Amino acid sequence: MKKNLFAIAIAATMMFTANESFAQLKLPAASSSQTVTQGLGIENVTLNYSRPSMNGRKIFGDLVPYNEIWRTGANTNTTLTFEGDVELNGHKLSAGTYALFTIPNKSEWTIIISKNTKQWGAYTYKQTEDALRFNVKPQTLATPVETFTISFDNVTPTGAVLSLVWEKTSVKVDLKVNQQAKILASIDEAMKGEKKPYFAAAQYYFSNNLDLNKALNWFDEAAKAQPKAAHVLYWKAKAQLKAGDKKGAIETATKGLEVATADKNSEYIKLNTQVINAAKK
Repeated sequence: MKKNLFAIAIAATMMFTANESFAQLKLPAASSSQTVTQGLGIENVTLNYSRPSMNGRKIFGDLVPYNEIWRTGANTNTTLTFEGDVELNGHKLSAGTYALFTIPNKSEWTIIISKNTKQWGAYTYKQTEDALRFNVKPQTLATPVETFTISFDNVTPTGAVLSLVWEKTSVKVDLKVNQQAKILASIDEAMKGEKKPYFAAAQYYFSNNLDLNKALNWFDEAAKAQPKAAHVLYWKAKAQLKAGDKKGAIETATKGLEVATADKNSEYIKLNTQVINAAKK
């Protein structure tokens, strides 16, 4: 009996030691994980996914079968978190976290945005949990891409392109945001404060073809506050030129050129000179 108890104790000790050893073991993942946070206007989108590699395998139509749900990566499902409302290829989607699934085919892919983000692979996928589903046309790449890559390309203040590339296949989804109402409300609120953001607000109005007179007034205030700022004078001159005030644009850009020359600021020497030349035409 004592021998049996001793043997059990030894076995238990060995099991504990083995478990402890495995708990400390670190090995590289077959498919590395990646998190990407991309600014989308005044908000962010965050991507979490795992990146399998080709490793000499044929991917689409073989490892990733055609006409079947794919987790669009490896391991747990790929997720996208949008801080604000967004449009994907013109389809509206509310802010939140979603899983990204796809159904690859030779001539067309189905993009699926699922409300269920807690899945391993696509084994428990249900179409009833879709938030969005739409089709896109894949493109063929000249050079193969070894490791599956999702990226945000062609980023603008109002959108980006979500690109999925692997092997010789590329799929793109347009992301668009309309945040102007939020931005204008934030400008109005900021203008109630003691320190008013004249320059930033004027830039936004000018760049987005909003009230040009309001932008000019704010550029005036910004220039009063920073009379030796070549960049402020440059933007004010651009707004004057856009409003048709060529004489005023030349005067303002000339001041900007003088300031930039004194500061040895080659960038704004060039930019203010460009406004002067444009106004003289």
